[in-house]
Amino acid sequence: MNASGTVDPITLTVIWNTMLSIAEELGTTLRHTAFSEGVREGDDFSTALFDANALMVAQGNFSPGHLGAMPTCVKLALEYFPPNSLKPGDSILLNDSFIGSGHFPDTFQIMPVFVEARLVGYVACSAHQVDMGGAAPGSQKVHGVTESFQEGLRILPVRFVREGTIDEDILRIVLGNVRMPDKVRGDLLAQHTANLTAYGRLEAMFRDYGAETIETAYKAILDRSEAAMRAALAKVPAGTYSFEDCLDDYGPGTEPVRMAVDITFDGKGAVELDFSRSSDQVPAAINSYINYTRAYALFAIKVFCDARQPQTEGAMRPVTITARQGCFFNPRFPAPSGGRAILQIRIFDTINGAMAQALPERAMGAFSHWSNPNIGGVDERTGKPFVMYDLGLAGYGGRHGEDGPEAMTPVMNCTNIPVEVHETHNPVRVRRMALLPDTGGAGQWRGGCGMLKEIEVLAARAVLSHLGDRHKVQPYGIFGGKPGALAESNLYRGNQKLALHSKETRDLEQGDVLSFNAVWGWRLWPAGAA
Repeated sequence: MNASGTVDPITLTVIWNTMLSIAEELGTTLRHTAFSEGVREGDDFSTALFDANALMVAQGNFSPGHLGAMPTCVKLALEYFPPNSLKPGDSILLNDSFIGSGHFPDTFQIMPVFVEARLVGYVACSAHQVDMGGAAPGSQKVHGVTESFQEGLRILPVRFVREGTIDEDILRIVLGNVRMPDKVRGDLLAQHTANLTAYGRLEAMFRDYGAETIETAYKAILDRSEAAMRAALAKVPAGTYSFEDCLDDYGPGTEPVRMAVDITFDGKGAVELDFSRSSDQVPAAINSYINYTRAYALFAIKVFCDARQPQTEGAMRPVTITARQGCFFNPRFPAPSGGRAILQIRIFDTINGAMAQALPERAMGAFSHWSNPNIGGVDERTGKPFVMYDLGLAGYGGRHGEDGPEAMTPVMNCTNIPVEVHETHNPVRVRRMALLPDTGGAGQWRGGCGMLKEIEVLAARAVLSHLGDRHKVQPYGIFGGKPGALAESNLYRGNQKLALHSKETRDLEQGDVLSFNAVWGWRLWPAGAA
């Protein structure tokens, strides 16, 4: 640090890139040591670094649903464990839907970092566990679940590691309540190991540059990212932009769920997103707790207004997310929320519809929906339970001047899990996986092709928890673009073709074939076309 009390540009650049490297390496370690397919192959995890005041200063390039939730998650965890109560080697574990990222499968581990007995910050990571108990394998059953107590094991913040020693009593409680204790144990320990690697690198950075220089750099990074975001927001024409879409329903025989947003730009560098006009919370496991709503709203605004700047807590300061208590996007506990994963694209779509009015050339046709089925039972080959957590990800919608790319994850930032991995670890056979040409509505620029996936069940018995949508309400087009085709899911049993509801739980038999045409592409007229 120089005489003026600032960090010179070269040192600041080195510190910033070191921080990014640490956050990315934390994720690489987690991926390479995890046991479950969802984490190891599907990239359903996230990582971040925090300063001593629990402000997020850097993040890995992983899932927005976790990353956008982490700033609030860490602060709320520290209400249970004040900083002065923490010791070197401690680690906090939690999965509460409200505190974390919206459902029990996502476990967060937060580790304080000390240098010579001084608390200098925190490292944190999240991972989607293959199972957290509850009413169905995978803990994401939607229909028939009316309160969160049915969804599995809820972990409020606990001191999982005490001065470097894992609390075996806590671990025993967790593993005693899940269907696949070996994989859950492996992933929990992978999270801990990954945090330890980041701890070591962060500690080394503080020793190399000194706490005063690092903390000055942190402040500069937060302030600069805030200033950049405010400048970007100020360029959006002042006004309120509104949009409504809806989910098909929240289970067989139920009503549609209204998803509404009012986005107000003040023209001076701040924005508010209000979801209060949305439907009330529903008696099914698909509600979006406010921290999850906030995560994808922050992501969407950044994508539209300031996509290339670093994402830190400073960049989040000018963005306010509100929703009336008791509505679908800010439910009261114990509202169930296990299937909230299917909302991430839909939150973005709702914001995209409003932003098409403010920044038409940056908007796109609605995303194709994606399918996130969980199939579980007992694998007769081993005599042990299995849970197949699948991600059916296709492509992006067309946007101004460009077709949508294909076979990529919209919004979630995860990956399609390879067929060979599923077949190796689960009693299933993937009979077909293909892109579907010309599956979009008419328009000048097309979206990425949809995807078809057919899965044969080889186990004697299994249970499907289906997570999907767009079976009734088509993905919208903008500026005259036509809507995309409806999704479709079917069960083939012998010579029978049985339609599946998008949020149905269904008992399966050996030889059943599940067919998910749940992801479609579409096309878009150019901005301004009538």
